[in-house]
Amino acid sequence: MKKILNNAVSLIVVMVVLLLIIPLNTFLLDVMIILNISISLIILLISMNIKEPLEFSIFPSMLLITTLFRIGINIGSTRNILGNSGNAGAVIKSMGDFVLQGNVVVGFVIFLIIVLVQFIVITKGAERVAEVAARFTLDAMPGKQMAIDADLSAGLIDEQQAKDRRYKIQKEADFYGAMDGATKIVKGDAVMSLIITAVNFIGGAVIGMVQGGMSFSEVLGVYSIATVGDGLVSQIPALLISTATGMIVTRAVSDGSLNEDASQQFMGQPRAIMMTGAVLAVLLLIPGMPKFQFGVVSLALLLSGWQLMRRMGEMAEVQPDAQALEMEAIQQEQMMAAESDFKDINSVYSLITVEPIEMEFGYSLIPLVDESSGGKMIERIVIFRRQYAQDMGLVIPSIRLRDSSSLNTNQYVIKIKGEEVARGEILVDYYLALEPMNPEKQIDGIDTIEPAYGIPSKWITVDKKEMAEIYGYTVIDPLSVMLTHLSETVKRHAYELLNRQEVVRLIENMQKQTPELVGELIPGVISYGNFQKILTNLLKEGIPIKDMETIMETVIDSSMTVKDIDSITENVRIALKRTITRKFCDAGSMKVITLSTELEKSIITSLTAGDQGVYLALSPEVIQTVITKMGEEIRKFEDFHQNPIVLTSQVVRVHFYHLIEQFYPNVYVLSFNEINNNIQIQAVGNITV
Repeated sequence: MKKILNNAVSLIVVMVVLLLIIPLNTFLLDVMIILNISISLIILLISMNIKEPLEFSIFPSMLLITTLFRIGINIGSTRNILGNSGNAGAVIKSMGDFVLQGNVVVGFVIFLIIVLVQFIVITKGAERVAEVAARFTLDAMPGKQMAIDADLSAGLIDEQQAKDRRYKIQKEADFYGAMDGATKIVKGDAVMSLIITAVNFIGGAVIGMVQGGMSFSEVLGVYSIATVGDGLVSQIPALLISTATGMIVTRAVSDGSLNEDASQQFMGQPRAIMMTGAVLAVLLLIPGMPKFQFGVVSLALLLSGWQLMRRMGEMAEVQPDAQALEMEAIQQEQMMAAESDFKDINSVYSLITVEPIEMEFGYSLIPLVDESSGGKMIERIVIFRRQYAQDMGLVIPSIRLRDSSSLNTNQYVIKIKGEEVARGEILVDYYLALEPMNPEKQIDGIDTIEPAYGIPSKWITVDKKEMAEIYGYTVIDPLSVMLTHLSETVKRHAYELLNRQEVVRLIENMQKQTPELVGELIPGVISYGNFQKILTNLLKEGIPIKDMETIMETVIDSSMTVKDIDSITENVRIALKRTITRKFCDAGSMKVITLSTELEKSIITSLTAGDQGVYLALSPEVIQTVITKMGEEIRKFEDFHQNPIVLTSQVVRVHFYHLIEQFYPNVYVLSFNEINNNIQIQAVGNITV
């Protein structure tokens, strides 16, 4: 029995196909017609009581099955009409007699009106709505996916909820795509009904007069009843299915069924009901109007509108008291929850958690972040995280966004592991204009400093945006200013975000691709902790760790001869020379600052071995001279639109970097071995002692 129920739909489809071949007697034909009408009515009522289209996701398939079922019945009825002298069962005869009532012309007109209403009004409208809904659903898919990723990144939903939402979006796209095609079936069915009606009447007339010897009036009486009755018993279910199709494709997601929504929304507008009643009362003044009918309807509308308005007024008086009681109950629950949470010693641990990245906003900046207000901050952060992962090979943790009453309304703060690392101020209704080197004209605005790169700028009003661009200023909207500051801050501190857990994830991801390499590396050659130090050294100096296979192979090879982490890192950098060249070269050339031979010799001779490894022991006077000279040479890069680069020998590189990193964190130190041979190097400065 269970197997039969599981395969019931398949059996029904096979039975429907057999209807196209096997002749039906009038008794079975009546049963099939009644079933057709019942199924169509059930489908219509289901479509009116669902809250969203996906609750009836099998509708496109049901539409095809019911249409095929209806065509099978039409073929059976046509076979009986033409082969049984117009006798096609009691249902068809009763329906034809009821509609015609002795007047063939009126009956045919009514039948044609029903068919044309279904074909031109309902079917055509449902087809257009389904087509537009399918296109809009597909167009909106990327935005919905990004919104899900943003909610997931912000911690508003978990992985399972995100997976469920993505599945629902995919199902919606599939459903509306199927509905777009299914409406073509309804349209074809309406056309086919007209053809079958014409075949029944013309074929029946020919058979009756040629084979049956009937007169024209007898043929008209017999075959017109059968034809109209057959057309109606097929068109009434078709009309119900077409109406259900229109209701489903026009149904927006809501909290209730169509009946509930319609009653609530109509009853929520008593003024409109009363105004309609008043207009009908005015129409009573027109001579010749049926006053009784107009008066009854007008009075009913006025009374119902007045009753609804009075009821809404009573509810408005009661609602504040109910809201006050509800708020009081909520406050009591919160107090009880807070008290129990306070007593629970384990709840204290939630207070000492630290977010990897946080961004706090003043009140005026909330609209830039809040998606319900049209804010695009979360969407842009998702794009940045993906782009950074593609460029650097590191997945940035989720960025926690929250408002803060302790900040000024226009301020924001960026925190790394709970501590502030950057701060900025944004004027929401203004644009930031970055000053060029030699502007054609000065533009009026509020002087400021661009927070990410420290460029002199002005906050200008919207009406001055085009003029500023003409004068050579680079104009940036407030959201881009804040996001650029956030992204540059995160890039600068990315090495701090690479924790042990993330290293394990990276290695596990590599294990799926090269399990032998990972098995050789860990734990036999190096520990997770030391491998983390190597990756941190690379990220700290802006070197991508995306080519993890090359990094692992180099660590394995280097560990055979050296054990110092800095030395292994230098070997990894040399192995990544193509990546480093691509990142720091511009059009095959590189502008650099070099060190004099004397300075490099001084650095090499000052290297001292200690318990913590090799360190640099230059005299304070030499260090001061190097730092001063470095500042002078860096100014030359202001016209080149690139970060300053210092080029040294491989032995000196890491020690010189440690010497200047505290004073010039934006300066990159490279060695000659890290640059491809085909790159043209141009020295724009030289540091001597």
